[in-house]
Amino acid sequence: MPLTPRDRTCPVPAAGSAAAPRPAAPRPRPRKSRRLRAGALLASAASLALVAASAPAEPLGVGDRLFPYLGNPGYDVAAYDLSFTYSGSNSEPLRAVTTIDAWTTTPLDRVNLDFAHGTVDSVEVDGESASFATAGDDLVVTPEDPLPEGSWMRITVRHTSDPVPAPDRDGGWVRTADGLAMANQADAAHLVFPCNDHPSDKAMFTVRITAPNGYTAVANGVPADVDRAGRRTTWTYRTRHPMATELTQVSIGRSTVLHREGPQGLPLRDVVPARHRDALEPWLKKTPEQISWMEERVGPYPFETYGLLVADASTGFELETQTLSLFEKGLFTDPGYPSWYIESIMVHELSHQWFGDSVAPRAWSDLWLNEGHATWYEALYAQEKGKRSMEARMKAAYGASDRWRAAGGPPAAPKPPERGRKIGIFRANVYDGAALVLYALRETIGQRSFDQLERAWVREHQDGTASTADFVELAGRISGRDLDGFFRAWLYGEKTPPMPGHPDWTTVAPTVRPAR
Repeated sequence: MPLTPRDRTCPVPAAGSAAAPRPAAPRPRPRKSRRLRAGALLASAASLALVAASAPAEPLGVGDRLFPYLGNPGYDVAAYDLSFTYSGSNSEPLRAVTTIDAWTTTPLDRVNLDFAHGTVDSVEVDGESASFATAGDDLVVTPEDPLPEGSWMRITVRHTSDPVPAPDRDGGWVRTADGLAMANQADAAHLVFPCNDHPSDKAMFTVRITAPNGYTAVANGVPADVDRAGRRTTWTYRTRHPMATELTQVSIGRSTVLHREGPQGLPLRDVVPARHRDALEPWLKKTPEQISWMEERVGPYPFETYGLLVADASTGFELETQTLSLFEKGLFTDPGYPSWYIESIMVHELSHQWFGDSVAPRAWSDLWLNEGHATWYEALYAQEKGKRSMEARMKAAYGASDRWRAAGGPPAAPKPPERGRKIGIFRANVYDGAALVLYALRETIGQRSFDQLERAWVREHQDGTASTADFVELAGRISGRDLDGFFRAWLYGEKTPPMPGHPDWTTVAPTVRPAR
């Protein structure tokens, strides 16, 4: 969850292995045969092709209701290979190379990539130089020859990646006291590297980071190589499961990497500022038990490793980057936060590894499935470990629900954010408001069916993407009930429906101020 306001859920009292192999390179296309195919297409529609070839570059998107300019049609990414070279300065752009292996899903004269905060030096398509232009948030690449449908391609972009925040933009690189980290949710991965920046297009990742000796670099997945040469060291990491671009994480800092073992031998690694290692250890050692707690409820942990990246920075949020969740140091060191609260936030981010990472949203309007579930398990953990009543929390949420819907929209139809404000969709309606939907669902179908639904959801959609419609269908199938009307009211209604089993619960009407 990219937004964790410290008073979001309840008042907080004041102080008192072996690497996975890299995907094979796309099969090269014979230049002659490709030209013949392209020529046949041009001959059949000469005037149209000439217009397309001379038309100015334009930005494209996949039509997401909340971020219409994100993502690009016409291809499906199989793998990213990212290389970053860090100089030691948080104000100096990193030198970077992004290689994208993909296949086309339609004939393409041009390939649009999302990229908006760096300088592009060169672009190659299948090893041959390609022209490029910028249009909006897009890098528009024109290969030497058109790309037929169903062809493999490799795009290599040499560029810079700027850690200085972009004007009027949220996210991308996070500058810490001793280096950098990433916070790319929801629409900010393309501020760091060229990509198809939409969760519907997951891919495998290889990440290489070169930094001066004395720094430690860590990324998603598992380590594949460490190469020390002179005054610099290069670390390589690879994922073993596909990942959405918004979940990418790279940490560069004067850090210590702490290793421990989780359930069933799961390797755990935490990345912490070296000077805060001792203060953080009492919290970090709680992770194995928290993973076991989640596995008892929803099934096996879905990835190859897990751990916490604790950043010495004031972010105001935590973030469920895949296999390496980002936390700000202050959550653990501020004496104003009680233990039950800190642990429940840790479980919130952990639960996202199932809900949001392994099962990613097909569109950003499906965000309630991520945050509602993470909030649900956060609240359940707080009830079991901190004696904080789930029912009391849900009753309070019910009282505020109409206000949340008026301000941010219904849980499954959130209002769009302002352009460049990635956190604009992360409002209370998709946190406790969405958890309230799950509470109402459990009251409707019963505890047994609800538990079966949770396990089936992460099992059937592991490593994929899923939509609200998928959840509605699965809930109906498992419960044996027609739940369309229930979900229509709870997910899309302007007003909060009556809470099943709690006729005494009431909502508080929103305050209406006179127009000026």
